[in-house]
Amino acid sequence: RVEHPAGGYKKLFETVEELSSPVTAHVTGWIPTWLRGSLLRCGPGLFEVGAEPFYHLFDGQALLHKFDFKEGHVTYHRRFVRTDAYVRAMTEKRIVITEFGTYAYPDPCKNIFSRFFSYFKGVEVTDNALVNVYPVGEDYYACTETNFITKINPDTLETIKQVDLCKYVSVNGATAHPHVENDGTVYNIGNCFGKNFALAYNIIRIPPLQADKEDPMNKSEVVVQFPCSDRFKPSYVHSFGLTSNYIVFVETPVKINLLKFLSSWSLWGANYMDCFESNETMGVWLHVAEKKKGRLLNIKYRTSAFNLFHHINTYEDNGFLIVDLCTWKGFEFVYNYLYLANLRANWDEVKRQAEKAPQPEARRYVLPLNIDKADTGKNLVTLPYTTATATLRSDETIWLEPEVIFSGPRHAFEFPQINYKKYSGKPYTYTYGLGLNHFVPDRLCKLNVKTKETWVWQEPDSYPSEPIFVSHPDALEEDDGVVLSIVISPGAGPKPAYLLILNAKDMSEVARAEVEVNIPVTFHGLFKRA
Repeated sequence: RVEHPAGGYKKLFETVEELSSPVTAHVTGWIPTWLRGSLLRCGPGLFEVGAEPFYHLFDGQALLHKFDFKEGHVTYHRRFVRTDAYVRAMTEKRIVITEFGTYAYPDPCKNIFSRFFSYFKGVEVTDNALVNVYPVGEDYYACTETNFITKINPDTLETIKQVDLCKYVSVNGATAHPHVENDGTVYNIGNCFGKNFALAYNIIRIPPLQADKEDPMNKSEVVVQFPCSDRFKPSYVHSFGLTSNYIVFVETPVKINLLKFLSSWSLWGANYMDCFESNETMGVWLHVAEKKKGRLLNIKYRTSAFNLFHHINTYEDNGFLIVDLCTWKGFEFVYNYLYLANLRANWDEVKRQAEKAPQPEARRYVLPLNIDKADTGKNLVTLPYTTATATLRSDETIWLEPEVIFSGPRHAFEFPQINYKKYSGKPYTYTYGLGLNHFVPDRLCKLNVKTKETWVWQEPDSYPSEPIFVSHPDALEEDDGVVLSIVISPGAGPKPAYLLILNAKDMSEVARAEVEVNIPVTFHGLFKRA
């Protein structure tokens, strides 16, 4: 077990300046000649506005990063996304838009009457696109989890325009984890108001770019609606599972209290975090729909409580759905532990906090698709390679017990990535993850989901980001390629950060490209081939 008494991880949560133009990175090792394109990543880069601090990990203003690879040379560039939240903060020199865990106070310059009327305006929803970047047709969008996404130029990192998803399709927001199929079709999920005021979750589909070159956003549609376990309290949803024939939605006990969410926040100084609560009795409900017909399967899958942020992969096998997840055990919301004060604490305090938090575990659930009432009381899983079970109960629910694929005390396998283009929604063997040690990212890990064998890259006082797999152009095997991660090493030497390139086979270093500037935490991103 690695310790971090020097607290170098605090540099992940430090404000940086954007760059006016790309800087050249210093390469050691050899960049594969076939690696051509850009690594694009999102994260917070501004952690206070003047004297006003942001309080939560998901509040800092969105910074878009790019590492460019060309003929063995590497450059690094970054720009703040010109969201409304950012531009207005810069203009007024204060926090103007309420963020996930930071309330924006009313404008002190306004008089009592205009302040009074602004109470009735309702919440101005943030567009702070700090979570991920994804393609739609020929366009690229930076996103958070609200209804606003931001179109960006992937070459210059300039902001093009804000897009409101509500104008195109019936959702109140959408996740930062859409599925993008090989033909360019995009699927996503979002909360919405369903029939007769009940809450529901809509799966939206954005078609690929057509010959007419019209913006595919104009052709988005809802393909299926999942019901909500509680009419007034939708669950927080961060990602979902997709195969060629099925959509899997995992409904967790972390709930959004809509009465709080829709009431006037300005009356009681609230933010998004204040609207979450846990349902301590429901456990977890899993829902399955047929993708092509948009038909809900009437099967009630149930299991014990966990938080879920990231699906690893989902695939079909002989009448079963295999659903691999990065879970956190229990119903308490993990985001309660991601306040910046917690994350910036000294190592002993960081550890003390993480001891109390839900414990991470990578799990495989197996969902039987063909149910025979005669099998009541029996385990329906007949696949030879898994210990996961699914027991049909007399109330016609199916109780699931997982197979554990990775578990270590307070050591999470998180931010999972796979060879997405070739293996998403299909049987697969390998996943790459960021290892969190008491919430501090201190290693990269490759996991064989069949044998549970692991390979680890780790260096002292080095803090990597989500590993992104890039397949070799002539790959014959699933793990032929490299893994890319941004690492900060605040203690060691003059270079505070670098892009790390690992051989995906054994997680050994191929090359690194060092830069002279610190790089704060990034969450998600993609590799855009040249």
